[in-house]
Amino acid sequence: MRLINSLIRTLVFIVLAAAILAGGWLAYFLNTPLSIDAYPKIFSLRQGSTLKAVSRQLVNQGVLPEPWSFWLLARATGHGSDIKAGSYQLTEPLTPMLLLDKLVKGDFHLSVVTVIEGWTFKQMRDALDRNENLQHDTQGMSEQQILQKLGIQATHAEGLFFPDTYFAALGSSDLIILKQAHAVLKRHLDEAWAERAADLPYQSPYEALIMASLVEKETGHESDRPMIAGVFVNRLKKGMRLQTDPAVIYGLGEHYDGNLRKADLTTDTPYNTYTRAGLTPTPIALPGLHALQAALNPARTDALYFVARGDGSSHFSATLDEHNRAVNKYIRGK
Repeated sequence: MRLINSLIRTLVFIVLAAAILAGGWLAYFLNTPLSIDAYPKIFSLRQGSTLKAVSRQLVNQGVLPEPWSFWLLARATGHGSDIKAGSYQLTEPLTPMLLLDKLVKGDFHLSVVTVIEGWTFKQMRDALDRNENLQHDTQGMSEQQILQKLGIQATHAEGLFFPDTYFAALGSSDLIILKQAHAVLKRHLDEAWAERAADLPYQSPYEALIMASLVEKETGHESDRPMIAGVFVNRLKKGMRLQTDPAVIYGLGEHYDGNLRKADLTTDTPYNTYTRAGLTPTPIALPGLHALQAALNPARTDALYFVARGDGSSHFSATLDEHNRAVNKYIRGK
């Protein structure tokens, strides 16, 4: 019994000593200015990063000596999920606590705009309008006026801007972000077009861009995109209608209330791929790189149909009978 009590006292002592040491180290860490090699120090945090990833990025860019103390600080203060992605600048020594405060407030060095794959151009414009660090020169402009300002020879803006994270000096015009996004889209589209597969049913890079937007909106699964592109290419070659719901929804515009009805599929619009053959007249969204690559290098497949499994992936079928069985299984639950 005496031995057990002695072990318990020893264990308690060790735990208390460890807590005191950890508390002492954290107090030292909190109150000691960070050692930065040179000022101004510019660094950036990537969109969608976890707290652990943020800590590693700060270490890799020479802001922190090691990741765990900052990780513990952010967790202990309840700000682990409040850090904002973007570009930052340090002009003087800061303690870790002041650094955390800067990251939580989003005290950016540059204006940061993140455009999401699959957004429409309208959603991109809304994001630009909400950004308080930009000058909103495009507010009140029509699409045609924006395209003219940017020197883009096109009649529709949809699909002409690449989804990514963009940076510009504080107070910059939102036209600068749009110019960057169009230039990146053109570069990726030109590269993908130059490396395209043979015998594709596209007459121009713009038609490939339209296909990429349809692929982008049909699935969030990167691995399914080449197969979906393969199905659409097969249907185009056979003269079959694409029958893709996202295109119909795009054509409904503000009349779409979140519920696609049978009547919507039979009501003709330029974007109704149930009533009209071929590609839609314009892209229906801003496609990302994987969708572009899938559209220009689709899977070689016999599939002509696909249906959502309910988990984000799709089941592909070569015959209508097989497709109907898949629909019964995944949609009707039979």
